[in-house]
This record gives sequence, C-alpha cells and structure tokens, in this order.
Amino acid sequence: MPSVPLSQIAHGRSGDKGDHANVAVLAYTQAGFAWLRDHLTPELVARYFASLSPKKVERYEAPNLLGLNFVLYDVLAGGASRSPRIDTQGKTLALALLRMTIDVPDPDAMRRPPRKEPS
Repeated sequence: MPSVPLSQIAHGRSGDKGDHANVAVLAYTQAGFAWLRDHLTPELVARYFASLSPKKVERYEAPNLLGLNFVLYDVLAGGASRSPRIDTQGKTLALALLRMTIDVPDPDAMRRPPRKEPS
C-alpha cells in the first residue's frame, strides 16, 4: 500500500477548550472519510500525541462534513492563559496530525478533486 501524509486525503482545524484540545480532520472525499472512520482511531491519535500525555482521547463523527473530531484531554498544560507552551491554544495540532504518514490502498481516490477553472 502506498504511504502518504494524512494531508493528502484530509484537511483539519484545531483549537482549545480550556486545558483540552479539539482536532477536526475532514476528508476530501467519501472514500477518504470511509478510510478515516475505519483507521483513524482515538488510540492511534493518542499514540501520535503521546508526548503531550493526553489523559483521554475521544472521537466524534460528523459524517455530513466527512469529518472526525478528536478531543484530547489535558494536553494544553493549563490552557491559554496559564500554559508555558508555545502553542497555548492547540492551534497547530491539526497541522501536526496531518503530517502523520498513513498507508492507504488508493490515495488517488481519496485526494482532493482538482479545482475547476472558471469558464
């Protein structure tokens, strides 16, 4: 299976809720969402962010958006006003997750469709 960065099949957003972080991953296609739903588990995300020591990772599905939202508990070292970290609001966590290398059977079927030029 080809290895590609997660960013080849999805985009993301992230932010804070106190000491917790939300990381949303949104697939470009239905095929990409199906792969994400089956393979991008809370356990995998927790292992990927192990250096932040999340107490728990929960996943919520948003199939109408082709998305998954992960809540990483207690990863922001106190939250925006108390954290000594550079990224006190977790804004870079989605970008970090999108750098994860994944093995997918057919990345071309999951990539963002090409832009259509205006006519």
